[in-house]
Amino acid sequence: MANAKVADFSLPTNGGGTFKLSEHKGKIVVLYFYPKDSTPGCTTEGLDFAALHKQFLKANAVVAGVSRDSVKSHDNFCSKQGFPFPLISDSEETLCTQFDVIHMKNMYGKQVRGVVRSTFVIGADGKLAHEWRGVKVAGHAQEVLDFVKSLA
Repeated sequence: MANAKVADFSLPTNGGGTFKLSEHKGKIVVLYFYPKDSTPGCTTEGLDFAALHKQFLKANAVVAGVSRDSVKSHDNFCSKQGFPFPLISDSEETLCTQFDVIHMKNMYGKQVRGVVRSTFVIGADGKLAHEWRGVKVAGHAQEVLDFVKSLA
């Protein structure tokens, strides 16, 4: 999928917004997919991206989190954590399907269909520049930032 043009999409975000990929033409777009709002790993990951947010902006990058949670859930999560970037609500799994991040996984010994923590960097040219799948949270946001800076 690397170097392939990413199809445009438009989905609702927290705060009553809409995230439309084509509105970010000429910018690097970082989409990080996470399983669930307000869970420990997802909160840590969001806070890690938030801590580096100004550096992402300096590197001409837009960051957005994506999960299947509702806009209302995102609103609560954002107001609690103060994230400076939008959280995209993909309740219909459109984006999750487009990026192939929904898989069967083991949760407490049961097979469940869920979002595999993944991050995608879309270059300023609208093509997929890099992807990370099965992400471990520790150090990940910094790794993504380092990659984004290498594109600048």
